[in-house]
Amino acid sequence: MIRVLIAEDQHMIRGALVALLSLEDDLEVVAELDRGDTIVDTALRTRPDVAVVDIDLPGMDGLTAADGLFRVLPSCRVLVLTGLSQPGHLLRALKVHTRGFLVKDAPAATLADGVRRVAAGERVIDPGLVAAALETGASPLTPRETDVLREARAGGSTDEIGRRLGLSPATVRNYLSNAVGKVGARNRLDAIRIATDAGWL
Repeated sequence: MIRVLIAEDQHMIRGALVALLSLEDDLEVVAELDRGDTIVDTALRTRPDVAVVDIDLPGMDGLTAADGLFRVLPSCRVLVLTGLSQPGHLLRALKVHTRGFLVKDAPAATLADGVRRVAAGERVIDPGLVAAALETGASPLTPRETDVLREARAGGSTDEIGRRLGLSPATVRNYLSNAVGKVGARNRLDAIRIATDAGWL
């Protein structure tokens, strides 16, 4: 029996995933969560073989939680589900040792098969996302430029972003200018849109 943890914040989708996987004779859902910051503790308590994790979760995003899970419970393999075909998310997911990456609108049989294959140690990745990731490539932004652009997306003035990150306003402006140039944007808002669409933020 393959033990499965499901982390999805949308109640109807989570219920559908639980119902779908519960129909399979060899799969048992041992935990269902609606927050990313509860994944590691719950996994340590329930010992799943596979964690099916949404990327966008409150408390902690699914990829950060997957990284933490790999560090403390490497026997639990992670299959990421996403509703957004952002290639940058796939690249980040591979860096944090996830074994699977599927879009939410994949056929039901694809998910069950993906869970089985991930549990067996295989890597399962949506081929369309692989093609998009290869076309988009890795983020051109440095980690600090990414931090500043992410803070800019959350809102606030240059001064406020500087206070949150411990940087001077002039340094924040430099990072934003660099980010705008690197992604080929017209301005800060355009840079945020481009980087978000690519999955770099």
